Amino acid sequence: MSLPSPTDLSDAPAGELRHAYGDDVHLVDNLFLRSALKKLSTAQTRLPQTLELLRSVYGAIFAAAAEEFPRCESQVSTRMAADHPEAAVLSGEVFDPNANFVVCDLLRAGLVPSQLIFERLLSVLPDERVRLDHLNLSRISDTKGRVTGVDLAGSKIGGSVEGATLIIPDPMGATGSTLVRAIEHYRKHHGKPRRVVVLPMICTPEFLRRVLDSVEDVVIYAARLDRGLSPADVLETSPGTHWERERGLNERSYIVPGAGGMGEVLNNSWC
Repeated sequence: MSLPSPTDLSDAPAGELRHAYGDDVHLVDNLFLRSALKKLSTAQTRLPQTLELLRSVYGAIFAAAAEEFPRCESQVSTRMAADHPEAAVLSGEVFDPNANFVVCDLLRAGLVPSQLIFERLLSVLPDERVRLDHLNLSRISDTKGRVTGVDLAGSKIGGSVEGATLIIPDPMGATGSTLVRAIEHYRKHHGKPRRVVVLPMICTPEFLRRVLDSVEDVVIYAARLDRGLSPADVLETSPGTHWERERGLNERSYIVPGAGGMGEVLNNSWC
């Protein structure tokens, strides 16, 4: 993938941060998300509140990403139709009830956000159009702790994703290795989705490059971009302006500033 021009900043919609990563990247940005992510990222925030904040953050990311979902025109009568049949009608675009959606839970950190998104889709779509899959992928690291690959130890996939919208809420978008491996697994064994919607809570410039270079028909919605190890002069510019010099991963492939090991934090498990 060619790097964007330094002047090629996106005309971001309201509620998104301007950047030069291209049209397939959306950095959702508002005062609530900034406040929630700041609190969620600190060591003083304990597990119950962390879970609550995670759900709130993913509710906001999901609402923004819904712009990518199939839609159709709909017209329904409200409960007021008995008194005002000529006016008690709602018309407008809604999620297409004939479209298929598959939510992929990347264990462990993806468990909570994937369940939340699954339930929100079920609240407005027919049951048979929404599915929740589970993939058990983990990092493979060398003796120095550097990530060298991804292990697909097991999975629970409920069928084909051919033509479906595949949604992957992976909270920590660090290297992108796990995500790319998951999508490759789907495409090799379960068909080609119409669109892959990736929802990291926090992501890095390295993650964006890896995913966009490796995956077709993908769009990314993130609540925060972390590039804290970039040179000082780069940090003074808009995200993506000097993408080749941006850095958000340390030598162990952890995000900086980041939020720590969210898989361990969210499961209260440190092994």
